[in-house]
Amino acid sequence: MAGLGIPATTSRLVLLARHELQTLARPSKMRSSLLQSSSRATCSWAANHALWRPVLSNQSASFRIGGTAPFCRSAVLKAGQDHKKKEGPKASGKANQGPVDVSSRTGPAKPIVAPSTISSTIKSKLPSLRHENIYTLPNILTFSRLIATPVIGYLIVQHHHLYAFSLFAYAGFSDLLDGWIARKWKLQTVVGSVVDPMADKALMTTVVTTLAYSGALPLPLATLILGRDVSLAIAAIYYRYASLPAPKTFARYWDFSLPSAEVHPTTMSKLNTFLQLLLIGVTMGVGLLHDPAAVNSAAGGWLRGLQEGMGGEDGVRSVATGMQVVVAGTTVWSGLSYAWLKSAVKILGEDEVLKRKQGFRGRMIVGGCFGSVILLAVGLAGRDFLRAEEEAIRDNKQ
Repeated sequence: MAGLGIPATTSRLVLLARHELQTLARPSKMRSSLLQSSSRATCSWAANHALWRPVLSNQSASFRIGGTAPFCRSAVLKAGQDHKKKEGPKASGKANQGPVDVSSRTGPAKPIVAPSTISSTIKSKLPSLRHENIYTLPNILTFSRLIATPVIGYLIVQHHHLYAFSLFAYAGFSDLLDGWIARKWKLQTVVGSVVDPMADKALMTTVVTTLAYSGALPLPLATLILGRDVSLAIAAIYYRYASLPAPKTFARYWDFSLPSAEVHPTTMSKLNTFLQLLLIGVTMGVGLLHDPAAVNSAAGGWLRGLQEGMGGEDGVRSVATGMQVVVAGTTVWSGLSYAWLKSAVKILGEDEVLKRKQGFRGRMIVGGCFGSVILLAVGLAGRDFLRAEEEAIRDNKQ
């Protein structure tokens, strides 16, 4: 000890603190008096009687030995003497009962709850979420379709109809293939039920926008198709946020391995998606007839024969117009079906009242947004009709 060179002052402080701890550990009367003297503080006595730790309460602060606010020995002794005068010989018969929690002067002693017990209780109250395997073949095909979507749009704008049509055919084939694989080998996932229709809508949005930009699709029909998808996307954003269990963080919102809601497309929605894909295929096929790379390819003879079989360019145009009318009707029907069918979106959870409220709000979002889109499309169609009439009258005058 002398070799370490510890100052005498430090040694005296250590011995004094030790003496205070031993003094606290001896008399049970003094222990009770100290608990009385720390008026509003909630205190706990260690099981080994070696350290007394008053705990902070919501009303006032307390103190502790070995912490940042030590108290002097005179205060300890004075508290013990005051308690002896007040309590008399009754306190001496009380046995030490181990850890207690004294919340008031007159209240009964309560057992202390261990921090580990509190932690386990809090964790048991949190919502349990399962992580699922999202790296499956159907999901990989779905994500490949998402990657191919902007490439298809670029090829349409640049009038490379042959390559755009080929890549679009792959996207349609992969859409059928991933669904078949998921059903046959039981590889359905919640993320697949969300991303698969998302990939379809991204493809439809990109292709319809580029075809309308190039004049291959009428603007009112493109407004209906795109407006329906936008309305469903807005509702999907609400459904995801409303159904996501707390805490609602940005990272958890985009973590699709944490399922919170399932989308179940309606029968009309599936039929409408098929007809929209067919219409886009026919429209892009019409573009192949004006692409020199497609006409001069090995399939050029087959394309010219198909066009002649449909009555030439006028026949092809009539077929495309008829399909546009049918797709417009199915688009309106399928969009409104999400506003009145409760089974289209299933919110996961146990609070049935909250789920009904969230489902109602989501359907109202779809109905309000898509209703506005229908009115806009009708206005654009009326404007185009008036322009066509004016052009017809002008041509007759000439």
